[in-house]
Amino acid sequence: MEEKKITWLELFYDLIFVAAVSTATNVLLHVEKGEIRPEYFLKFVLIFIPIWWSWVGQTLFINRFGQDFLHQRIFTIFQMLFVLIMTSSLSVNFDQYYLPFLIGYIGLRALTAVQYLVVHRYEEGNRKDVAHYLGTRFWIGIIISCFSILFDSWIRYSILYIGILIDILVPFWGRKYLVKAPTNTSHLLERFASLTLILFGESVVSTLYVLQPQKGDWDSILFSIISFILIVSMWWQYFENVEKKVDKSIETSGQTIIYGHLFVLMSLSMIAASIKLLFLNEVRYSFDLYFIFGSVCLYFMTTSIVFHQYRFKQDRLTLYHLTLFIGILATFFIINLIVEVPNVVIMGELTLFFIIYAKLTTT
Repeated sequence: MEEKKITWLELFYDLIFVAAVSTATNVLLHVEKGEIRPEYFLKFVLIFIPIWWSWVGQTLFINRFGQDFLHQRIFTIFQMLFVLIMTSSLSVNFDQYYLPFLIGYIGLRALTAVQYLVVHRYEEGNRKDVAHYLGTRFWIGIIISCFSILFDSWIRYSILYIGILIDILVPFWGRKYLVKAPTNTSHLLERFASLTLILFGESVVSTLYVLQPQKGDWDSILFSIISFILIVSMWWQYFENVEKKVDKSIETSGQTIIYGHLFVLMSLSMIAASIKLLFLNEVRYSFDLYFIFGSVCLYFMTTSIVFHQYRFKQDRLTLYHLTLFIGILATFFIINLIVEVPNVVIMGELTLFFIIYAKLTTT
């Protein structure tokens, strides 16, 4: 497979999504009566999915058909404008900002679909079929989502997300086309690693939050240091696998990487929010435990699944590894339920887990 490098414009494109990801994460900081109400978890998911899918759409187009042509640069720059419109309208109180959000999202997806139709004109063979399929079928979900503007209340959102769901499922339905013109695995992993790095940055910001001047005591400094070691361990495990433990020559439709990373990225946002809430002591102890251990478990399971297919056979994790890692998390969780421990101890336990996880999956 021909080597494909990330361009500076792609990295610039990623940075535009920083504010969008941050806005989604902040939804999880709405605490009422010692817990985050289920509606905020739902809003977090509903905000995060369009952000993720908008980014994925352009990333996959560039992965298969991207060239450093002037017209493709212009398409990407126009998409950035729609990202800014969408991001500025993301809010917990969604109704009053719905129209600019819809304009931003539809603009992003429509430009991606148009780009497929443009390249369809000069591609040949299987690549031409893929461009035609994606360039025409994506319009189904786009048009359905557009009709949401005609309705109010829950009907509006139902129609919007039915359109988004159909848009997301289009690559599944067209897998027979996509496998004949596979993604560039090396480039795809690097692109998702780039976005994942942004999420790691969110986690670092959460640890720095506790070092405010008024909170700059030794307890907060210790909490920050342990949190930072935890994040470094997560970073080490993820990027060491991307760099050395996966076979980037494998040719697939890339769907495990694409859809698996939705949960990887969401869990990173959840971990970033839970670190901040754990330090601030704004939620009940039991809720804290369920939230942060649930987030870590989701991250562990999804990263294991995403990388499993692409890891070199001799480096693949076994049932023994899965049992060991789940056992460590479950042991810490049960002990903490029985005996209430300080927040810094919880962070220490999770740091130890990620150090073991990184050690056993990267050596």
